[in-house]
Amino acid sequence: MKPQNIESLWTHLHWLTVLAQQGSFTAAALRLGVSKAAMSQRIAELERAAGAPLVQRTTRSVRLTEAGQRLVEDMRVPFEQIAHSFAGVRDLAGVPRGLVRVTAPVAFARQQLVPRLADFLRAQPEVRLELDLSDRLSSLAMEGFDLAIRHTAAPPDTHVAWTLCETRSVLVASRAYLRRRGTPREPQALATHDCLHYPRAQDTPTWHFEAAKASAPRITVPVSGPLVANNSEALRDAALSGLGIALVPDFSAQAALQSGKLQQVLPQWRSVGAFGERLYAIRPYATHVPQAVTAFVAWLREALAEGFAA
Repeated sequence: MKPQNIESLWTHLHWLTVLAQQGSFTAAALRLGVSKAAMSQRIAELERAAGAPLVQRTTRSVRLTEAGQRLVEDMRVPFEQIAHSFAGVRDLAGVPRGLVRVTAPVAFARQQLVPRLADFLRAQPEVRLELDLSDRLSSLAMEGFDLAIRHTAAPPDTHVAWTLCETRSVLVASRAYLRRRGTPREPQALATHDCLHYPRAQDTPTWHFEAAKASAPRITVPVSGPLVANNSEALRDAALSGLGIALVPDFSAQAALQSGKLQQVLPQWRSVGAFGERLYAIRPYATHVPQAVTAFVAWLREALAEGFAA
């Protein structure tokens, strides 16, 4: 490659790194705001200039060749430094602005986050949010997210984390179900009820409880029921339909408990290990954090500080 031609390929190299992150031409083009045809053309031009194939194409995804992977690895740190430097220059204006890419759990985002976002966006008109609703644990750096909201017992120590609020798991059922089947007075009684639960790895589903008295032993109860779902919103809606007793995070049950559509079951007992105990805002380590990200985290901490008690 002639030295005088290298400068014209900076954009091509950046697009290759985005393609490596996104895993497909369609997703990479969407991320960059260009057409798929333009994306494909730039990569083809880069391959001709390099004199070697950089991408192995399939009908559904792409994989980098050894040469392509080497280029991406060599370019990753310089492009990160460019992004941080440019963000720092923009922040000199003192006004939060720009795009913040956020990933958050589906149920929490639908029920608690999205209804509040208008307040933030009105207060920060120069900030745009791109919200990814997903229960899978994304790689923030690899997938280009600025921030993740996680419902967990402990955040990863490889990231910066802020506690947003405490959460707890609650047992809930409709009045109609409790009239039909009776109200459990102790955790062991749940073994004879229709229990709506989140799928876990163990063969026999179990729920674990602790009493308010610290000296009381932990109780483990095997449960079964007509519905298993990996989404707390689905479990809550099934409980609203009278299908059984659901164990869900408080943020999923809050509105239904406040309206009286659901009743809390065994309020004197605390569920252990079913869901996370706190909500966190998590970001990758970085030497510079854009003001838009900082502003959004500050707003989240204030908006969610009181938790979700009914």
